[in-house]
Amino acid sequence: MNIKSNVSKILVIVMVLALSACQSTSKRELNTKTSFVTGWKTFDPATTNFEAYEGNHSIVPVGMIPIKGGSFTVGQQDEFLTAPRNSSRRSLTVSSFYMDKYEVTNMGWKEYVEWMTYVFGRYQPELVEATLPDTTVWRDELAYNEPYVENYFRHPAYSFYPVVGVTWDQAMAFCQWRTDRVNEQILASNKIIEHPDYPLLNPHKYMPKQEIESFLKSNPEHPEYAGYDAVEVEVKLSIAQQYGYVGEEVLEVDENGSTIDPMVKMYQLPYEWVRDQFVFNTEKYLNDVKYTPTFGSNTRKDSYGEPRKITRADGLLLIGYRLPTEIEWEYAAFAPVAGSDGMPIEGRIYPWSGYHPRDVSQENVSKMLANFVRGRGDMMGVAGAANDGYVLTAPVDAYAPNDFGLYNMAGNVNEWVLDVYRETSFEDLTEYNPYRGNVYTSLKKDSLGNLVYTPTGCLAVEWKASDDKRNYKDGDVHSVFMTDFPLDTVGLTEEQLQNVKIDPSDVLAPRINERSRIYKGGAWNDRIYWLNPTTRRYLDQSKSSSTIGFRCAMTMLGEQ
Repeated sequence: MNIKSNVSKILVIVMVLALSACQSTSKRELNTKTSFVTGWKTFDPATTNFEAYEGNHSIVPVGMIPIKGGSFTVGQQDEFLTAPRNSSRRSLTVSSFYMDKYEVTNMGWKEYVEWMTYVFGRYQPELVEATLPDTTVWRDELAYNEPYVENYFRHPAYSFYPVVGVTWDQAMAFCQWRTDRVNEQILASNKIIEHPDYPLLNPHKYMPKQEIESFLKSNPEHPEYAGYDAVEVEVKLSIAQQYGYVGEEVLEVDENGSTIDPMVKMYQLPYEWVRDQFVFNTEKYLNDVKYTPTFGSNTRKDSYGEPRKITRADGLLLIGYRLPTEIEWEYAAFAPVAGSDGMPIEGRIYPWSGYHPRDVSQENVSKMLANFVRGRGDMMGVAGAANDGYVLTAPVDAYAPNDFGLYNMAGNVNEWVLDVYRETSFEDLTEYNPYRGNVYTSLKKDSLGNLVYTPTGCLAVEWKASDDKRNYKDGDVHSVFMTDFPLDTVGLTEEQLQNVKIDPSDVLAPRINERSRIYKGGAWNDRIYWLNPTTRRYLDQSKSSSTIGFRCAMTMLGEQ
C-alpha cells in the first residue's frame, strides 16, 4: 500500500515538474514593450512613439473556416481507363489558409450587384451590367428552361442556391469587392474611419454646397458643368442646402412633355467624384497619399501627433479574399485530417469518409451524399425514394460537410480555382504551395506620377512581359501563341499581321492558353467520376456555365 502511495506521489511530482518546465519554456523573452535592439520603450511619446505589435490580430474572416495545412498526396486516386491522365500523384505541402464554408450564393452575389447599382447605377450603368451573371446559361435548345433564365438568380426561392453564370473574371472582381467592403467595415466599426455618406447618392439627396464649390474649383472644365458661368452656378447652388430643397420647387418639362426636377439634373454628382470618394479600396487606402478618408473618433496618430491611416503593420486589415489555388481546393476537399496514429487517411475517392456515394449510417441509410447524376436520365431519383432530391442545383448547405466542415465540395456546382490549366501541372510545380498563374504587378501611374484608378475605383496595375509567369516552363511552346485570330484581315497593318499566329478555324490549333482556368468538383449534371476532387477541367476565364460557381479563400498569416 505504501509502495503504491509513494509511486502516486512521485507521478504527481513528475507531472508538476513537467508542467512547470512547459510554462517556463513557453514564456517568450521577446516583447512589444521594450526594443530588443536598442532598449528604447515603445509607444513612448517622449521619443519617436514607435508602435510595436505582435501576432495575427485578425479574426477568422466572416463566412470562412480555418484550414490547417500539412503534407498531402495530390493527384489521381483511382483508375479510369478512358479518363484523361492530367493529374499524376505527387506529395506536396500546403500552408494553412481560410476557405468559405459554402459556395457563394445568389443572395451574396445580389448584395454585390445592389452595392454596385447604388454607387454607380446613375453614373456608369455599364459597370453594373458587368456584374450581372449570365442567366442565359440555363438555355438548352431541346429543353424548357426559361423559368430558370428568368428566376434562378432573381427569385427568393433560390436565395441560398449557388450563383452560376459567372465567369472567372467576375469571380475575381467579386473577391476584390468583398475584400474592400469587409476592410471598410473593420475600420469603421473600430471608429478609425467613417463610412462615406452613402445616402448622398440617393437621387433625392444632393451634394453639399461647399463640396460642389470645391469640385468646381478643381475641375472648372468638367463636362457636367459645361456652359455654366460662375454667376449662374452660384445662383443655382444657392437653391440647395446640404441635403434638401430651399424655397419653392421649380419644375421644367422635358422633350416628352414630362416634368423634371432641375435640381436632379443640375446636381448630378460627377462620376469621378463618386468613384474617388465613395469607393473604399484597400490598396487605394494604403498606397494613395491623395486619398484621405473621413477619419473617425478613434483614429490613430503618427509620431508627430497627426491623424494617420492604418497600415499593414497594425494587423487590422484582412489580407484579401481570392479564389483558392487548385492544390488548396483539392486539399480542402479531401480534408486529410490526421487520425489517432498521427497520419491522415489516404486513398479517399470522394470528400466524405468512405468510398460510396450513399450514406451508410443507420439513421440516413442509402441517402445520397452529393448532388450529381446517377445514370442516363436519372437527375434526382424516383419520387418519394431516397435520392439527392434536386434535379438541378441544391442549396449550398445541403448534404453533410466534410471533415473540415466544408459543404458541397463534390457535386452541386463545379468551382473556379485560381490556376491556369496545363495538362502536366503536377509534374512541373514546386513542392510547397504550388500554383501556376503568377503575374507580378506594380501600381500603374500616369505621366505626372499619379496613381491610376480603374473604372470601379480600385488602383490599376501593370506588368512587364517578363513578369507574366503563366506560361513559365510549361514545356509547350504552342501555349504562348495568340488565338484571337481576326477572320477579316483587311486593313491590318504589317505589324498586326505579324502578331496573328493561329487561325481558330484550324482544328490542329492549340486550345489551351494563359486564359484557360481550372474548375473542379463536379456538378448537378455530372457523372460521379467528376466528383473525385482530383479531376480537373478548364474553361476560358471570360466564359460561364450553369454548372460552375465558386467559393473564396484567403491566405493565413503567422502561425500555421
